[in-house]
Amino acid sequence: MILSLIVFLSFLVEAATGFGSMIVALTFGAMWFDVNQLLGWLVPVNMVLSAYLVARSLEVIRWRFLFTKMLPLMALGLFAGTLVAARAAQQTWLKPAFGGFVMAVAVWQLRQSSQVAKPLPAPARIAALLGAGVIHGIFATGGPLAVFVSARELPEKAAFRGTLSALWLVLNALVMPRLVLEGQVTAATLETSAVLLVPLGLGIASGEWVHHRLAEARFRVIVAVMLLIAGAVLLGREGFFPSPRPSPLQGRGSQS
Repeated sequence: MILSLIVFLSFLVEAATGFGSMIVALTFGAMWFDVNQLLGWLVPVNMVLSAYLVARSLEVIRWRFLFTKMLPLMALGLFAGTLVAARAAQQTWLKPAFGGFVMAVAVWQLRQSSQVAKPLPAPARIAALLGAGVIHGIFATGGPLAVFVSARELPEKAAFRGTLSALWLVLNALVMPRLVLEGQVTAATLETSAVLLVPLGLGIASGEWVHHRLAEARFRVIVAVMLLIAGAVLLGREGFFPSPRPSPLQGRGSQS
């Protein structure tokens, strides 16, 4: 099943690094499914993963950095992004815009892979976190810009993963009411989300193994190359994409 494979791979990425599940899942999932439909299925699953990683990382999470520097700015941007998303649900530019964003993130990540990260100046940090909040409000995946900031402030791998997981948990809790009100999360979509807990569990187990064994810098390069290819496909072939295919889980209440 395509959706289960996407969930397994994308949540393996986040279990290993602390970020990336939604952007990977949406990038590849958008080749077969509607972006808004994917959000309804995947945001609840992502919250389960984030809660697991937070529980595993309570002692290393940088709570002060999270609540004083990241969350206030991202929450403000999230509000603006939510307003944009409410007006863009049926717009055809949504998928190519996301494809372009993914390509930009992938190029940035490849450029940064061989450089020593330094803390950002305050104006750049504020702008990046506001932008991350806006993107999270639209796509529930503001991770790249948030990582752009936090990777420079949290050099320890465990603290980095745990702090970002706490951030996603809070932000997605704020996104959920909008998804419910707009009908993207319903009892039917939650049935699909429940089915996806199986590949999520496999992704967590695999991601934990990778987290402790594979050099994170190398893993991020692999993910960046995958995203660059997928983003190019989304951006370049938007006019030739067929309508979203019926869900492989249609018979199990998967339509939002």
